[in-house]
Amino acid sequence: MSTIPEAYHDLFEKATFAHVTTMLPDGRPHTTPVWIDYDPDDDRLLVNTERHRRKAKNVAEDPSVAVSMTDPDNPYRFLSVTGEVDEVTTEGAREHIDDLAMRYMGEDEYPNPIESERVVLRIRADEVYSGG
Repeated sequence: MSTIPEAYHDLFEKATFAHVTTMLPDGRPHTTPVWIDYDPDDDRLLVNTERHRRKAKNVAEDPSVAVSMTDPDNPYRFLSVTGEVDEVTTEGAREHIDDLAMRYMGEDEYPNPIESERVVLRIRADEVYSGG
């Protein structure tokens, strides 16, 4: 198991967009841009989504993921992670999406309608690559 280098923790304090790749049932990759967060106490990347979204369905079948992000202030500085979703939880998911809405949109509450149920994908990093 790898860990997220402390020198890159700042990426989770600003509006850094990440691309998360999950695996479709037929084995093809599925990549989507997401808001990204990090739990330093548990060393897990966090992706907040809705249960009905493709990425949530994909990780229910195959927890393998890859996450890539570039620093919004320096596109040559990057963090790339491969690992697994080791937990999908609803606990705190609504509050978490509101926190992310503040970081990414400057909004107190997530403004978009919730169509199913918010969940947090907790990603364990098995390999970490960084640069810049």
